[in-house]
Amino acid sequence: MRLLAVALVLLGSLAATTPVVAAPVADSAVADSVVPDSAMSDLGRHEVSYDKYSLTVDGERVMLWSGEFHYFRLPSPELWRDVLEKIRAAGFSGVSLYFHWGYHSPAPGSYDFTGVRDVDRLLRMADELGLYVVARPGPYINAETSGGGFPAWLKAVDGRARSSDPGYTAAYREWLGHINPIIARHQVSRGGSVIAYNVENEYGVNVDAAYMEQLQQKARADGIDVPIVHNNCCGGYLANWSSGQGAVQIPGVDDYPQSFNCPDPKTWASWGEGVTRRLNDDAPVYAAEYQAGAIDLNNAGYEKCRELTGPDYMKVFYKSNVISSGATMFGFYMAYGGTSWGWLPQPNDVYTSYDYGAAITESRGLTTKYDEFKRQGYFMTSVAPILKTDPATAPTSADPAVHTEARSNPDTRTQFVLVRHADRRTDTDLPTTLDWSTPDGRYQVPVRVAGRDAKILVAGYDLGGQRLAWSNSEILTHVTVSGRDVAVFYGRDGEQGSTVLRYSTAPTVKVLDGEVRSSYENGDLRLDYTHSGLSRVLITGGGRQPMLLLLGTDETAAQFWRLDTASGPVLVRGTALARSAQLVGDRLALRADTDRATEVEVFAPARHLTVGGRPVPVRRTSSGSLLGSLPGPEQVRLPELTNWQYRAEPPGFSESGWTTADKTTTASPIKPKTLPVLYADEYGHHNGNVWYRGRFTPTGAEKTVSVNAITGKRGIYLVWLNGRYLGSAAGGVQADSEPVNPDPGRGDFAVPEGLLADGQQAELTVLVENMGHNDDWTADDVRFKQPRGLFGVVVEGATAPISWQIRGSRPSDGERGPMNTGGLYGERAGWHLPGSGGWQQTPGTLSPGVSWYRTNFRLDLPRGHDVSLGLRFDDATARGYRVLIFVNGWNMGQYLNGVGPQREFVLPNGVLRDHNTLTFAVIATEAAQGDPGPVSLVTLGNHRTGAPAGG
Repeated sequence: MRLLAVALVLLGSLAATTPVVAAPVADSAVADSVVPDSAMSDLGRHEVSYDKYSLTVDGERVMLWSGEFHYFRLPSPELWRDVLEKIRAAGFSGVSLYFHWGYHSPAPGSYDFTGVRDVDRLLRMADELGLYVVARPGPYINAETSGGGFPAWLKAVDGRARSSDPGYTAAYREWLGHINPIIARHQVSRGGSVIAYNVENEYGVNVDAAYMEQLQQKARADGIDVPIVHNNCCGGYLANWSSGQGAVQIPGVDDYPQSFNCPDPKTWASWGEGVTRRLNDDAPVYAAEYQAGAIDLNNAGYEKCRELTGPDYMKVFYKSNVISSGATMFGFYMAYGGTSWGWLPQPNDVYTSYDYGAAITESRGLTTKYDEFKRQGYFMTSVAPILKTDPATAPTSADPAVHTEARSNPDTRTQFVLVRHADRRTDTDLPTTLDWSTPDGRYQVPVRVAGRDAKILVAGYDLGGQRLAWSNSEILTHVTVSGRDVAVFYGRDGEQGSTVLRYSTAPTVKVLDGEVRSSYENGDLRLDYTHSGLSRVLITGGGRQPMLLLLGTDETAAQFWRLDTASGPVLVRGTALARSAQLVGDRLALRADTDRATEVEVFAPARHLTVGGRPVPVRRTSSGSLLGSLPGPEQVRLPELTNWQYRAEPPGFSESGWTTADKTTTASPIKPKTLPVLYADEYGHHNGNVWYRGRFTPTGAEKTVSVNAITGKRGIYLVWLNGRYLGSAAGGVQADSEPVNPDPGRGDFAVPEGLLADGQQAELTVLVENMGHNDDWTADDVRFKQPRGLFGVVVEGATAPISWQIRGSRPSDGERGPMNTGGLYGERAGWHLPGSGGWQQTPGTLSPGVSWYRTNFRLDLPRGHDVSLGLRFDDATARGYRVLIFVNGWNMGQYLNGVGPQREFVLPNGVLRDHNTLTFAVIATEAAQGDPGPVSLVTLGNHRTGAPAGG
C-alpha cells in the first residue's frame, strides 16, 4: 500500500467504483529499486478504479494534484530527481509527463532511450518518490516543441498525421511499440506510479475517430491497463471524446483562462471563467491541463508571465475551479518549464527558455507561486473529505458583492465553502458576515475578502482527533505526532481570524505565542485572533487528545513542509526546501536546503535531528517541537571568461559532406516555387543550419538573385555569389498549399557589376537557418509539413539551370541526441566539442557569415551545495548577429542580438563540469567591430543542499 494513498484515504464509506485493471504480475525491475520511506510500502499489485468522484487505488480515494514536467527540457538526469523532489515537496501527489517521439527517434526505425533519454530511469524516480504519473506519449504532444513532438522525418511520410492513414499509422505504431512497454511496467497495477495514460493531445479539430480508437487498442495490446484519459482543448467545446467511437474512460479539459498576454499581467480571465466542465457522468471531473504559467508570445519576459499567473490568479481560479466543478484530478501546466536546448523549440511561439513563468523557475528556483501551490496542495492532499463532494447550499453573505459556493461530502457531511468577490476582477477589500448552517449548528461567521482573493473554508470536519465546527482561516495541513494533533491554519496578513472547535467539556487553552482570545459556550471553543506572524495555541482536555494549533499568515504557512515517513507524517519549518525525512529510533534524519542561515523547527516523535547527515544541536520548545539552527550557503566565486580563440567558417567551406539535391517530388502538400525540391528534410537534414551550393553558367546579363526560404519565426538566411556576400533576409514562417502566399521569406539581392563573366561557372551559396518545425495543432498537414530551407531561387537574366548541392546535420553523437546540432561545417567537424584543434587568436571584427569562438574555464564550487549558473550577454548594441551556445558540446540555446528577448541562458549541472569548454558559433549578417561583446557567468541560485549527488 502506498503511504501516499494511505494519506488520502477518505473517511467514511466509499461509493461503488469502476474497476479498471486485472492486476498483472509485478515487474522485477521495480522491485530491485531503492525505495525510501516516502515511496511505496508494498511493491505488489494494486487496482486502479474510479467513479464520478475520484480515482481510487485499492479502494482508497486519490487526489490527483499533478504538475507538468518535461524531462527533455532538462538534459541532466541528475537534476530530474531534484525537480521531482521539489514538485513533491510542494504538495503535489503526481506529475504529468509528456514523452517526445522526435527526441528519441532521429530516423525511421531508430530509437534511443539511453542517457538523457532514459525514461525508464525517470519513471523509476517517480516510483521511488511516491509520485503518481500521468503518462502522455502522444504520439502528438505539442508542448511548444519542434514539430509538436513529431520526429522531423515524419514530414516525408505519406498520409496525414494524426489520422488513421496507413503511412502515419505504421510510423506511430513503431513509436508506441517502444514507449508503451516502458510505461506499462511502471503502472500502479504493477507496483509503479503510472496511474493514468493520456492518449493523443488536444485532439479536437480534423478528428479521426478510428485513429483515437486504434491508439487505445494499441495501448491495451502493449499492456496499458490503467484508465485512459484525454485532454480536450479550449474549455471543452471541441470534440471531447466523452462518448462514441474513440471515447476515453476519463475525458479531461485544458483551460488557460488568463491567455498568454504577459505584457499586461493585470489581465483577468480573458479566455473565460476557468471552470472545468464535467464531460462524463461516470468519471471524475478532470482539469487535465490547467494554466500555471504562459508562453511569452510578445517578448515581455517570463517574469511578466509569472505575474500574469501569480498567486492572486491561483487563489481565485484554482479554488473556484475546485468548488465549482468538484474536480479531483488536476494537471497544472507547467510546474517546471526548463530549457528548449538544442533545436527543441517550436519556432513560432517560444525561444530557448521555456521557463513558462512556472512555480519552479528554469534555474530550479522556488517562487511565490510555488508557495501558493504548496498552500493549496497540502490542503487538497490532507483534507480527505474533499475527494467526494456534491454541490451544496452555500451560506448567505450579508454583502452580495461577496460570492459564495459550497460542496459537501455525503458521508461525513463536511462542508467546503468558496468565498470570493462576485466580480473577480475587483481590488476592493470587503468585510462581511456569512449566515452558515454547518453540520454542528448555525453560525454568523465574519469573513474579509481582499481584492483578487479567494478562500476555501471548512466546516464539520474531523481533524485528527478534533472536531472543527468552522473556521474563517484556511487549513494548510494537519498531522498527529506522539498522540497530539498539530494543525496549521492561515490567512492574509492583518485579517481577522476565528476558529470554532467542539468539545464535550471546557478544554484548557494556553496561548504559547501571539495574541489569541478564547471563549467556551455550549460545546464550542472559539478562538479569535489577527493573522500576524505565527501564533501558537495548546489545547488540552475537553474529552479529546491534545492539540497544537498554529495560526499564521500566507507567508508563515509557506515556511512549513509536510513530509511522510514510515512512522507517519512530520512537519518542518524554516528551511528553503525540505526534501525528505526518515525516523531512525529517536532521531529525525532530514534532507533539506538552505539559502541563508536560518532556524529549523521540526514537529516529529524525535529527540535528535540530523540535516544532510550532520547532527544539529536542538532544544525542546514550549510547542513540543525541536528547534535548531542551520548555516546558509558559502559564497560562490565565478571565473571571468577570457582568452578567447577563433576559427572562421567561410561560405560553403570544404568539399566534404555535400549531397546532390535533385528531387522533383515531395510528400509535403506545399509545393516549391522552383525545382528541384530543396527542402532540407527531404535530404535527411532536420535541425539547425543548412548550407546550399548552386552552380550555373552565367551570360553576364544576370541582375538579381531572388531567393525564397522558409525558416520559421526569427529565422534568417545569408547569400553569397562567387564568394561575394550579397546580404541576408528574414526567412518565411510558412507557405500555403494554395497560392495564397507565393513568396514566403523573399529576398532580392543585386548582382554586383562585373562579378559574373559570360561562360565562366558561377557559384551561389546560401546558408539557411531552420529554427524548428511547426506543430500540428490543426491536424491538417499543411501546418506540420511546412518545408524548411530553400523554397525557390531565381537568378534574373540567367538562362542556364542551377545544379544544387546541400549539406546539413549529420548523424548525432549518442550522448547528446539528434536535436543538438545542425549543419554548420564546424558542427559536422566537431568544433563545438572539447578538445578540438586548429584555433587561433580572436580577430577584432565580426564578418558576415559564420565565425567560431572558444574559451575554457574552471569551476570551483562549494561542495554540498546546489549552485545554479547562467551565461549572460551584455552587448547593448544591435549588431545583427546570433550565437549558438555550446557548453562541453551541448547546445544550450541561441542568443539573438537585437532580436531578444533572452540575454541569460541557464547552464545546468551535469552539462557543466569542473573543467569546461564554452564554444560560440556566431552567425553575423553584417560586419561589426569587435567580437560578440561582454559575456559572463552569473549565479542564479545557491543553496546548501540535502539533494543527492546523482539520480
